[in-house]
Amino acid sequence: MAGKAKKEGKTAELTMEQKLKYLYDLQAVDAEINKFELLRGELPLEVQDLEDELTGLTTRIENLQSEVKELDAAVATKRNDIVGAQALIKKYEEQQNNVRNNREYDSLSKEIEFQTLEIQLCEKRIREFSEQADKKNVIIADSQQILEERTGDLNQKKAELDSIVSETELEEDKLKSKIDEIEKNVDDRYLQAYKRIKSNARNGLAVVTVQRDACGGCYNKIPPQRQVDIRARKRIIVCEYCGRILVDAGFGEN
Repeated sequence: MAGKAKKEGKTAELTMEQKLKYLYDLQAVDAEINKFELLRGELPLEVQDLEDELTGLTTRIENLQSEVKELDAAVATKRNDIVGAQALIKKYEEQQNNVRNNREYDSLSKEIEFQTLEIQLCEKRIREFSEQADKKNVIIADSQQILEERTGDLNQKKAELDSIVSETELEEDKLKSKIDEIEKNVDDRYLQAYKRIKSNARNGLAVVTVQRDACGGCYNKIPPQRQVDIRARKRIIVCEYCGRILVDAGFGEN
């Protein structure tokens, strides 16, 4: 709170012209930083997109591998069921040799027939599960190949980005420190307005000069009397079309 009060006291002592000059200087430094962002181009977004894609591919592969394990486990269970059914068939066949009447023989025959059908059903399920697992393994192999390719692309893009950042990092840090110093001299309400306008502006410009009787941001004509007010530097004037803060071209000559 003490720091805020100190800042408010300091900025209150400034003339409107000085306040406008600080806003103009702030925009000028921001524009320099924007040049570095343009130099990096789409690389940060491309890196982020590749990282997101790799995350998605990795998750997909892990899910498919989990599904294959479940299918393999199901196949193993059905194989065990076949072994159990074969053991029962052998048992019933041995019992048929010791039956006392046709009724017992027929009953055992039905049990043998039932277990035989169970074996056939298990074999059918094994084929189905195996086919599903094979298809998923093909998808896994394709996904892993894509993963390797995308990983290579990501490493290349990161290397390019790191190279650019390392070349400009020192100068960017200096500019950011300069911005911090300038912001100390800007009213909080003006600073918030500046940041809001900047975030909404397509070219990132919140403060623009009047150029050829027009707004330097949207290029709409500015009425003569409004230009007189802008040159007077007595108050903050914004473009009625785009909302940017307007200053006269004389600031750029200082």
